[in-house]
Amino acid sequence: MNTETEPRVARAAESPELKIVPRRHIGRWVGAGAVVLLLVWLGVSFSRAQIDWPTVQQYLTVPVLIQGIGVAIVLTIVAMVIGLVLGVVSAIMRLSKNPVTSGVAWLYIWVFRGTPVYLQLLMWFNLALIFPYIGIPGIFQGRMIDILTPFVAASIGLGLNQGAYTSEVVRSGILSVDEGQTEAAQAVGMTRLQAMRRIVLPQAMRVIIPPVGNEVIGMLKTTSLASAIGVSEILSEAQHIYYVNNRIMELLIVCAVWYLGAVSLLSIGQYYLERFFAKGSSSKQLPPTPFQRLLGIFGTNRKAFS
Repeated sequence: MNTETEPRVARAAESPELKIVPRRHIGRWVGAGAVVLLLVWLGVSFSRAQIDWPTVQQYLTVPVLIQGIGVAIVLTIVAMVIGLVLGVVSAIMRLSKNPVTSGVAWLYIWVFRGTPVYLQLLMWFNLALIFPYIGIPGIFQGRMIDILTPFVAASIGLGLNQGAYTSEVVRSGILSVDEGQTEAAQAVGMTRLQAMRRIVLPQAMRVIIPPVGNEVIGMLKTTSLASAIGVSEILSEAQHIYYVNNRIMELLIVCAVWYLGAVSLLSIGQYYLERFFAKGSSSKQLPPTPFQRLLGIFGTNRKAFS
């Protein structure tokens, strides 16, 4: 501190007449007030809207809609498994020094990121128009239309599309790891693939997990496009119902509730997965989880948080 200002600070601290006045954050209060008014307006608007809330409550437990959200979740899991496997493989291929390998990976990413997923689903579903039969003649041969069911076509289409996006996420995670890690692994006798599997990928996971978690949540919502090729997920089932009873908004609200519930569970899983891979990545202690905070407030350790 400047030596000339030290006496002034000391005199100001000793003077009883000076008071510390906290800064008034007027903008915060104005913003908070605007948000509260918006929430009140939304609440009043929905309360006055012509929505039959008992119908919403009734259809929340309809078995066909519960089965529909189950189909969406299963389709999400299958497509993400395909996408993750293809994403990791194509990311490693992109980083390869072999021009053929990296070129094939680039072509795959270019094609599936450059065309709409809706178009890809339609093309996979109608693949029997190009290849009526599949298999090895004389050993096994079946009709493509029997093998490529709507669910299989949706799984392949969504998985291949997801793999192209996941590839870039994995590649960015791999590039975030210092090159010296790979060099040190190879110095102790590991091959490039062993170093990638044991050294690089575990460190890259803390960079890969957050965007992949968002991709999983996005995939759950993208499964609604599978209704275009005949997959009976929750949104298509809701449409079949409101075409009959004309309760359009009520059925859409039911779908929104189920989607929000499924996304909330996936978000919780992503949160704890990120915490797991964040261990050891920083010298700072990880903050307590919401459950740990509740235990600290209402449990035996509540004094520590008081």
